[in-house]
This record gives sequence, structure tokens and C-alpha cells, in this order.
Amino acid sequence: MITAATPRPPLYGTDGLPPMVRRAGLHDAPALHAHSLAFIRSGALRPRSIDHYLAHAGEFLLVTGRGRTSVLGCLALSDEEEGATVLYNFCVARGNQGQGLGAALLRAALADARSRLVREVFTATTSGAAFFRRHGFVQAGPGRAPAAWAGALDPARGSEVLSRRP
Repeated sequence: MITAATPRPPLYGTDGLPPMVRRAGLHDAPALHAHSLAFIRSGALRPRSIDHYLAHAGEFLLVTGRGRTSVLGCLALSDEEEGATVLYNFCVARGNQGQGLGAALLRAALADARSRLVREVFTATTSGAAFFRRHGFVQAGPGRAPAAWAGALDPARGSEVLSRRP
């Protein structure tokens, strides 16, 4: 007996083309803020004003579908200490999750960190630890994370701090 496999969503969206990951510019700040709002409202991301996205646009990578300008996902890398960077504001639009966009963003972020000779990439997550573990992150031991960043984490959120070498 032959059975048909359950169809999976297209790897990179309905257009079938790979995603385009690029560095954000100042002009992308409003779209990054708008994209992140649903995640801020749900509690998945810490609240950040449009001013943050304007001031830190250069820290962000974003992903769009080929031929599109809408933001499908984003993340930012902030250099906190010599050799250590923090990955934050990582979110992929709900309708586009599970299609490899987050993995493409993370690969680009790690490549960026490697090119800048970063020794360790840190992140804090309240619900995405399994995703990060699939990509080589492990729980960061006490005192390993950049002190100023770790001290700013809200203990009420129950974040798990993870790290990996780029």
C-alpha cells in the first residue's frame, strides 16, 4: 500500500524562492517596529519604542521574501563586551514560522558575528530554547553572560540565557 506524505509548507514561503536576509537601514526602522509589535503585545519580546529601532537600526538583520519589501522576520546583534554579542528581538511573523526564515536569520547573524571575530553569542528566551538548542546553543553558565545585559533581564519573565560560539 502506498500512502501519500502530509504536505509540508513550502520551505521559504509560497513563492518558493529562498529568503533574502539583509542588514537593516534607518529607513527600515518603522517596519521593524511594526513587525515586532505583535510579539511585544504577546509578551514574547520586551517593549521597545520606535526610537530604539531608529537608534539601533544598524544592529538589525531582516528577512523578506524575494521581490518583497515587507519584513517577515528580524533579529538584532548588540556588541556588549569585547568578544561577546547579544542576539535580541528575534521574531518571525506567525504566518511564516516553520519555513526556515528564522534559521536563515540565525545563520546570517552567526556569520556576521564570525566575521567580526566575536567569541560568543548570547541570547535570552522565554519560549524558544528548543529552536536555539537545535542550532548549537547551550545554557550559559552563571557569570558568563555580559554583566550589564544579564543584569537588565527581568527575572519575572523567567528567561533562559543561552550561548554558543559563532
